[in-house]
Amino acid sequence: MFLGVDYYPEQWSPSMLEGDLDNICELGCNAIRIAEFGWHLMEKTEGQFDFSFFDHVIDRAKARGLSIVMGTPTATIPAWLAKKHPEILSEFEDGSKRVFGGRHVYCFNSPAMYTYSQRIIRAMAEHYKDEKAIVAWQIDNELGHEDSDICWCGQCKQAFQRYLHEKFHGDIQALNETYGTTFWSQEYNDFDEIPLPARTITTHNPALRLDWERFRSQSIERFAAFQARLLREIIPGVTVIHDFPGGGLQKHVDYSAVSKCLDIAAYNNYPVWGGQREPLAPHEIAFGLDYIRGLKGQNFWITEAIMGAQGHDVTGFSPRPNQAKMWAYQGMARGCESMFFFRYRGATKGAEQFCYGILDADNVKRRKFYEVQSFFHTIRQYASQLETPVESKVAIVYDYDSLAAFRIQRQSMLLDCQGEMQKYHKFFYDRNIPVDVIPADRDLSGYQMLILPQMIIAKPEFQEKIKAFAEQGGTVVLTWRDFVKDSDNNLVLGKQIPVDFDVFAGVCVAETESLQQGQEFPLVGEGALAGLQGQGGIFRDMLLTQGAEVLLRYGDAFYGEFAAVTRKTQGQGSVYYLGCDLEEPVLARVLKRAAAEQSLPLEPSQPGVEVVYRGTGEDQIRMILNHNAREMGYEGEILAPFQCVIQPVSNIQ
Repeated sequence: MFLGVDYYPEQWSPSMLEGDLDNICELGCNAIRIAEFGWHLMEKTEGQFDFSFFDHVIDRAKARGLSIVMGTPTATIPAWLAKKHPEILSEFEDGSKRVFGGRHVYCFNSPAMYTYSQRIIRAMAEHYKDEKAIVAWQIDNELGHEDSDICWCGQCKQAFQRYLHEKFHGDIQALNETYGTTFWSQEYNDFDEIPLPARTITTHNPALRLDWERFRSQSIERFAAFQARLLREIIPGVTVIHDFPGGGLQKHVDYSAVSKCLDIAAYNNYPVWGGQREPLAPHEIAFGLDYIRGLKGQNFWITEAIMGAQGHDVTGFSPRPNQAKMWAYQGMARGCESMFFFRYRGATKGAEQFCYGILDADNVKRRKFYEVQSFFHTIRQYASQLETPVESKVAIVYDYDSLAAFRIQRQSMLLDCQGEMQKYHKFFYDRNIPVDVIPADRDLSGYQMLILPQMIIAKPEFQEKIKAFAEQGGTVVLTWRDFVKDSDNNLVLGKQIPVDFDVFAGVCVAETESLQQGQEFPLVGEGALAGLQGQGGIFRDMLLTQGAEVLLRYGDAFYGEFAAVTRKTQGQGSVYYLGCDLEEPVLARVLKRAAAEQSLPLEPSQPGVEVVYRGTGEDQIRMILNHNAREMGYEGEILAPFQCVIQPVSNIQ
């Protein structure tokens, strides 16, 4: 277990290094994370590499027994490189260049970026390949963050056209047929006629736009894999990580695909940022952690855990005493096995002056310093339990193409795909059932329940996996807008919705509609849910049953003949279809019934009290976290505001 801080010694006087490292050791750290933004310091002029600064930092850290996480510095290119190769800079949609001076300003399809990245990474790796104190290499920084996942430059246009040429094996007529370009007279005679889907009147072809999304993701996947491959070529046995930002499900890149080239996925966990009135809700923070754990289906690292207020131009909410420490405990509870706090000391210059650290600019040890110290002292005692895998019987399954399809055609003004996933996740979070948030290509064995929110793209291979899962005893929960389109983002002629799943689910969608705020509709329970009444909204599929049991029906005058929620037994398992967005109490009744089928041990606690079990057998522990600003209780244990209590399960009566 590595416990440390993000340290930027290049931003401080060299005279401060010894004192800083002493303080870092006093905190209880055994590692520091460095160098991710140090390109110019290592290569002040082209081809003239100088690693002496970081050699000295590493030497002094080693003298204190500290390990090193070393970053490749490609997130912030040096000014001389932008000057020599202005084409390296990415472009906004209007064709204007992103100006040197921020970060993540390079184009992922720039040949120059690959050339110069290879030079600096190769030089670093060769220089440090025998340095045993370096325990991991972080490639780049927050790939695709802050809109860097999109570029509209000429290099990207040519690369996109090559991508399509390769996909369709040079057959432009195959592309025309797949896209349906006869619509609006959009047929192409050659691949060089294909535009980027920038702003136009009305909108671009949805199939073209989905391939653009796939191309954008592939551009970042390739760049990450290039760096990982280069490090492995030079450093035998290297551990390669990357620090992912939040909001991954809303980006133009599939982080689960990026993670395939990594040994460990890492996360920069920011429950609150400048401009937010208050932190994210506890279940939303947990969802983000469960998503990161699902990227590789294994435990992860947190490379940036906050302790103070954050913000670039707008200063953020300051975590209350013990609140950020409690978020650190939550991260460990949900699968983090090494943690670094951002940052050791807040910056006095540059764009992150209001990203406060463990120490502020006055350099005085106060509450935050001692909270981190206390956390490190406590958490290292449970390393053996926290390094075991998180065991989940429930998974929320997502598909990058489906998420992209909703970015392309949102269909509902109220639809937020990540928000919909969080509604299902919250049901289990509130009842302290661990949940994995996983991509659709993951092995599904070992789960008992799968939830597939808004999986609009129907992929035959995945659908067969789902059918087998249900027949072998699993419970599958489908939702509105599942399996509506084919893999090219087109509707399917002659097939009922859900496409190729209507018979298996026992329903077909006769009609559908999108609704606005204030257009909620009544729902009436039947059968196993007789007597239940509530509301639905956002979207609704009018369901005709074909062998499925009706659990809820629409209760308004026009659509009372249609089912809203159904269940069908399949083999040893079952398939639910939720035809609309359900208000929380109604959704809870449906999911309780589904959970009961699988004998999932629901363990509800008071709002804001989170309970997690880690470890196995006699070594198992229970972590109780109070996210509330007031005292709370759980099974006779009284928790102070933002307190975490860790108990050996063997001691619990």
